[in-house]
Amino acid sequence: MHIILVSNRLATAKTFVVTPRFVLTAATLFLVLMFATSALFSWLSVQFRLPFLEHMVLSVHKQEAERHDAFMRDNLDAMAAKLGQMQAQLLRLDSLGERVSTLSGVKSDDRPVDFRGGQGGPLLLAQPQTPLELGHALDRLARRVEFRADSLTAIEAQLLDDKVRRSLLPTVTPIEGNYIGSGFGWRVDPIVGTGAMHEGIDFAADIGTPVIAAAGGVVVVAEMHPQYGNLIEIDHGNEFSTRYAHLSKLTVKEGQVIRRSQRIGLSGNTGRSTGPHLHFEVRYKGVAQNPSRFLQLGSQLAQAGKARR
Repeated sequence: MHIILVSNRLATAKTFVVTPRFVLTAATLFLVLMFATSALFSWLSVQFRLPFLEHMVLSVHKQEAERHDAFMRDNLDAMAAKLGQMQAQLLRLDSLGERVSTLSGVKSDDRPVDFRGGQGGPLLLAQPQTPLELGHALDRLARRVEFRADSLTAIEAQLLDDKVRRSLLPTVTPIEGNYIGSGFGWRVDPIVGTGAMHEGIDFAADIGTPVIAAAGGVVVVAEMHPQYGNLIEIDHGNEFSTRYAHLSKLTVKEGQVIRRSQRIGLSGNTGRSTGPHLHFEVRYKGVAQNPSRFLQLGSQLAQAGKARR
């Protein structure tokens, strides 16, 4: 930038060049002058105790302190209000966790470090007024949240495990209708007429009635058997398996993954049989169990589910 000065006293015009360096130097000198003036006023007020200067300096400091205190109070009040809301939400979470724990039958023996047992009374939350009190309150809240999160995680894992176990237990009636022609246990064999062990239950059904899986699993046998006739055996895991015998048709094959209640075949009169029916077995570790016990458990679970809804 060029500045040209023209005067009647000057024979010629003078030109000044304003460079960035000149501007920076001028700004620096201005700031130094301001700080020097402020320092001078402070020194004069201290040395000579000038009332005007001393009052002005104290007023400036007081205003700064008041603004800082107001800012801190506003922040603390906002944080205290938020803490109160979080504490109220945690109380509701505690109540929900206790109800879920009671319904699921899962109880945790762990307690937070500052757990004091049963407490009560009206909800009058203290509002922390200092940063230290607020920090302690936040620490306590964090411990309670961590404890409750661990408890709910344990309940969730237990409920998930129970759900998986129930889904793999053969508790679904494998054929429509509950008429049982022959139960589990010792009986007179219908063909040879002597006492014999019946390792399953027989559902009376017309040929072609759909047969479903009593639980999810993997088909390990799907073939013609000389005594069972068309036979399907499903491995449900945890050493449980089921057998479906005398079928007229197989709709699954060996190695196939089966869903709970999925159709696997049609009832029939194949193999060692005196008439149309479904022979159903439940085995644990290869030993025949009474299927009625598992089917009754399925009915109880279904009724409990309807009651909750």
